[in-house]
Amino acid sequence: MAKIKGILQATGSIKGVSFYTRMGSDEVIMRTKGGASKEKIATSPKFEKLRQSQKEWSGCTKLGAAIRSALAGLTRLSDYSVSGTLNGLAKTIQKMDTEHPSGQRSVLLSAQRDILNGFGLSKNHPFDSVLRATPSAVMDRENLSAQITVPRINTDIHLVNFRNLPFFRVIVTLGTLSDMVYSAKTNDYVPVDDTFHAGGYSVESEWFPTQGVVAEQTFDIAMKYARPGDLSEATTMILGIGVEFGTAGYDGKPVEVKYAGCGKVLGVK
Repeated sequence: MAKIKGILQATGSIKGVSFYTRMGSDEVIMRTKGGASKEKIATSPKFEKLRQSQKEWSGCTKLGAAIRSALAGLTRLSDYSVSGTLNGLAKTIQKMDTEHPSGQRSVLLSAQRDILNGFGLSKNHPFDSVLRATPSAVMDRENLSAQITVPRINTDIHLVNFRNLPFFRVIVTLGTLSDMVYSAKTNDYVPVDDTFHAGGYSVESEWFPTQGVVAEQTFDIAMKYARPGDLSEATTMILGIGVEFGTAGYDGKPVEVKYAGCGKVLGVK
């Protein structure tokens, strides 16, 4: 893989060479096409380790996708492609499985939940640098709920309006996701408990002016259609928080602005 510098900004394919860009970067990346055929990779003994690696990677990408689904109310605030980073974290978790053979190692987030605590959805403007009033949270696994308190916000002191927009609001998300394990029956990775896998809910504050003082706010959020004790040990609760900036719409009411915000994982349990 090569990176193009200078005036060349083309994307696409030219005679076996592909040019493309990635979210969060202006660099054009060059990659040559070719290599072994799909059939050879799927059947040749020479590619057995590659097939094992590919199978395990599918478990990692499925967990990464489930995390994004659990944080669905915040992912639109990301200023970089979080998928690769989350998949990489899942791979780190997978490597800790010493009980199963290569190609079948589990991805047990429930055993390594802290790896997601504080995970940031924004690189250019991290959440803690934008909202300087530190939120607190209490998570309740028994009742699949959480309560988040955001202290009083003096926008001159506690809010960095990096897009110079007139409005902002706070978004809170609560989601759940299951550990992923290899299933010999399906020859694929499946959630241990799919009852509360890759689901989430979000609540939003009202829109506030980016100039002024906002009183302390409390958010109560819970998984819908859940009963006390429903959550299995293989399932992880994930709580997220974000700040989103907005502008006046055609009717004068506030509307969100794409990529004008930030978020992070506030807690896991």
